[in-house]
Amino acid sequence: MQNQTTVTEFILTAFPALQKLQISLFVVLLFIYMLTLTGNIVIISLIWIDTRFQTPMYFFLSNLSVLDILYTTSITPKLLSCLIEEKKTISFAGCITQTYFYFFLGTVEFILLVVMSFDCYVAICNPLRYAIIMNSRVCLLMVLSCWVGAFLSVLCPTIVVSRLPFCYKEIRHFFCDIAPLLQVACIDTHFIEKINFLLSSLIILTSLMLTTVSYTYIITTILRIPSAQGRQKAFSTCASHITILSIAYGSNIFMYVRPSQSHSLDFDKVTAVLVTMVTPLLNPFIYSLRNEKVKEALREAINRFGFLFHKRT
Repeated sequence: MQNQTTVTEFILTAFPALQKLQISLFVVLLFIYMLTLTGNIVIISLIWIDTRFQTPMYFFLSNLSVLDILYTTSITPKLLSCLIEEKKTISFAGCITQTYFYFFLGTVEFILLVVMSFDCYVAICNPLRYAIIMNSRVCLLMVLSCWVGAFLSVLCPTIVVSRLPFCYKEIRHFFCDIAPLLQVACIDTHFIEKINFLLSSLIILTSLMLTTVSYTYIITTILRIPSAQGRQKAFSTCASHITILSIAYGSNIFMYVRPSQSHSLDFDKVTAVLVTMVTPLLNPFIYSLRNEKVKEALREAINRFGFLFHKRT
């Protein structure tokens, strides 16, 4: 316990094997981060300003965009600073806070993906009752349940980790993920790893199962569409959604749904980049910016802005 009082900060090793490419990596990741923020902010602005998007589907999409901004911001700024600064440190409080928000926001996203798949199921499989089932009160309760459920499920494990005695400062990762954090603890953490494995499995696999059930019904209904063009258009949308779901679930299952998470940290770093940076970048493009209605609203907004700009000049 003596060592626990001396560990007031941790050292994030980030990508030591890519030491000569730190600046190039910084530029690439900064570009991805700025593009992610821009794409999601555009989606949020369009949905909340344009009355055409005051529907349950776009309400959930705006929440997903807010979530993506918060999720990638909880990790990326610190990663960028580690790439250009010699002192790659993070305070103890900052590390535990980052751990909490990373898992809290990730859990919200998995629950929200289930809600969005259910919304899509009702819209396609039960369109006549859609307005009754997915009314504004139900949508608000669904979103609140995502945030409250994630808050409660992640709080206790984070408190347990924060009270561990830590003997070492060096964390072999670019953020305070749970596996490398447990590695620097002074005590045997196998029991905590098992608890985290069970909790991760419960959240990720249950949400995957529910999402899969929804999309199974959706695809079955699409196959009954008599028009070949209608089926092709519907399958195109579903294929895009399934691509994002495959990346999100596949990468997280690889990282967290295994009994021991401390033996493949180098692979986890690459997978974590997919989770924290690539998925939040792709979400607005797959779910929204490929939508014809969204593209039309975006063109109108750009033309309106250009007209006002020319009028002032």
